[in-house]
Amino acid sequence: MSDSNTTDFTNPSTFILLGIPSLEAAHVWISIPFCTMYAIAVLGNFTILFIVKMELSLHEPMYYFLCMLAITDLVMSTSILPKILSIFWFNSREIDFSACLTQMYFIHCFSMMESGIFVAMAFDRYVAICDPLRHSTILTNPVVVKIGLAVVLRGGMFVLPYPILARQWPYCRTNIIPHTYCEHIAVVKLACADIRVSSYYSLSMAFLLTGLDVFFITVSYTQILRAIFSLPTKDARLKTFGTCSSHLCAILIFYIPGLFSFITHRFGHNVPLYFHILLANVYLLVPPMLNPIIYGVRTKQIQNRLLQLFTDKGTKVMVSGILVAMAFDLYVAICDPLRHSTILTNSVVAKIGLAMVLRGIMVILPYPFLARQWLSCRTNIIPHTYCEGITVLKVACADICIT
Repeated sequence: MSDSNTTDFTNPSTFILLGIPSLEAAHVWISIPFCTMYAIAVLGNFTILFIVKMELSLHEPMYYFLCMLAITDLVMSTSILPKILSIFWFNSREIDFSACLTQMYFIHCFSMMESGIFVAMAFDRYVAICDPLRHSTILTNPVVVKIGLAVVLRGGMFVLPYPILARQWPYCRTNIIPHTYCEHIAVVKLACADIRVSSYYSLSMAFLLTGLDVFFITVSYTQILRAIFSLPTKDARLKTFGTCSSHLCAILIFYIPGLFSFITHRFGHNVPLYFHILLANVYLLVPPMLNPIIYGVRTKQIQNRLLQLFTDKGTKVMVSGILVAMAFDLYVAICDPLRHSTILTNSVVAKIGLAMVLRGIMVILPYPFLARQWLSCRTNIIPHTYCEGITVLKVACADICIT
């Protein structure tokens, strides 16, 4: 009987994720910014993918790499947040051993892929600024595909030993992981064996691969800055620097939290555990949220396409939703005044506002998608002051009943 119990515990079928130790009482409150960041990340990255797919002028290497970044961000944030929310909201702490190793693989694999994509984007900016005449001949579509494939294979192959080694160790101490997700070192620390192989391999990957990525990005931007400062006028320098400023911001947002997380995890022995875990979550959630915002704000082509998509119909739907919300507010204020302040709290108002925005965007999203399918063979003249939905569709030479 004793042998059986020892065997079961040595090879646990499940792990227990504690969430954020010492902050259990605040789990529900912490889930609000986490959930908001995830919603923005999903909406923003899908919007980037949609715009690049639909806009032919954006079919360039820079935007192909941006699509790779958006997909990586979506997978990376989705690999951790659903489980984190189940811990925070439903106290569902158990995770299957195989699922834990799968989550570990996806987190580290796509994190490494993202680092590789930033190197590819730095190379793209280097060629575009330092050798613009050869940009289209150097970064052809087949070359972009090969770079993307190399980034994926590098991430997939070099991270594969993480779960393979983790699966070999006997776990006889405890099956409780003091974390919100199955982070590599947090898992292998539970093993009752010499885990130096896992630890050294993890450390070498951090220094060699990530270190090399940072080195190549630094070299690229050193050359880029030299080329920018050699331009004759201030306007030309500012305009050229503007083409890579969004990429620089994205790089800093990705590497700085990662660097702090790595340093505090390895050397910050006096730093509270909950700070380690919060920083680790910030590293995986903040970049996916901010990347589409940065590129949406800093890239004129994406900005213009967004305005074109949502200014007309989207605004009308949002205004309609806001009027409904205002009517509900008046109804509660007049018909149930004593409960008005308890029903329409600040958090409820924020949720209603977010619902109005999401409704407007999601309902209108099919408009430009369907409009793009129709061929406009009658005329390209629109008798209007702006691209109003029906006016644009009327020039199509097809049955537009669906739209």
